[in-house]
Amino acid sequence: MTTISRTEVREHIEAGTAVALEALPASYYEDQHLPGALNMPVDEAGQLAPQLIPDQDSTVIVYCANLPCGNSRTVAAELRRLGYRNVFDYAEGKQGWIEAGLPVESGTAMAN
Repeated sequence: MTTISRTEVREHIEAGTAVALEALPASYYEDQHLPGALNMPVDEAGQLAPQLIPDQDSTVIVYCANLPCGNSRTVAAELRRLGYRNVFDYAEGKQGWIEAGLPVESGTAMAN
């Protein structure tokens, strides 16, 4: 499993060089998510991946709630199985991001 640090996640988000995916149910995503992140609940990864990430060479950062949460690892593994080549797991997740005082957004997922 390839992990990515909070600093690297922040750099990618600020530069717009990666697709951030929250691997939690929509209600958690709507409450708060990393800036610009898309919602890909763990049980919908196979179905949503082609819609949300058409380019399999995209840099993709998957995160969930926190270190104990396994959703990001599960979604990252599914994306790799589907042929995505640059997938990273931000293991500290939303909790680590918020505890570092970094900004979050709220609201529903963007229509595709």
